[in-house]
Amino acid sequence: MNPFTVLSRHYDTESLAYEILVTHSVLVTRKAQALADEYLRRHPDAEINREFLMQAGMLHDIGIGHCDAPEIGCTGDAPYICHGIIGREILESEGLPIHARACERHTGAGITADDVRTQSLPIPERDYLPETIEEKLICVADKFFSKKPSKLWDEKPVEKISKSLAKHGGFVAARWRALETEFLTPES
Repeated sequence: MNPFTVLSRHYDTESLAYEILVTHSVLVTRKAQALADEYLRRHPDAEINREFLMQAGMLHDIGIGHCDAPEIGCTGDAPYICHGIIGREILESEGLPIHARACERHTGAGITADDVRTQSLPIPERDYLPETIEEKLICVADKFFSKKPSKLWDEKPVEKISKSLAKHGGFVAARWRALETEFLTPES
């Protein structure tokens, strides 16, 4: 499966949205692969599906085009928080259910049903937590890169990511710390 073929079925390849989506996705995928390399160095018996990681990394934000985010060329009417759900639907329609799960579970440090309820998020009330190692790697890698055009190529420092996620409450900060410990903290 070629992720660029899938993306081109859903985006005008000459559009700003496509340019930003592909650039962001390449950066996230490279970061996820680098994190996987480091994780495997520390945990040589771990298994990571590298091909899936690349494909899902490239497709994790396929739903953004249906969202209201004109600054990145997305002219849909859905709230941006819905892009993971929309992406899941797109990827399921493409016959890619495992990729669809990764798409749905990459937002923030994961989203719980309680988060949906207490924050009145406009998505179905269920858990959207990354569970597999590949889902977690994509979730973590995604936090390092913005889709804002002026910041597209800039990798965020971990401290900035942590501070940003902490604004969403203690439970989100705790989920991020767990991911950070698993993937970003070198063993002594």
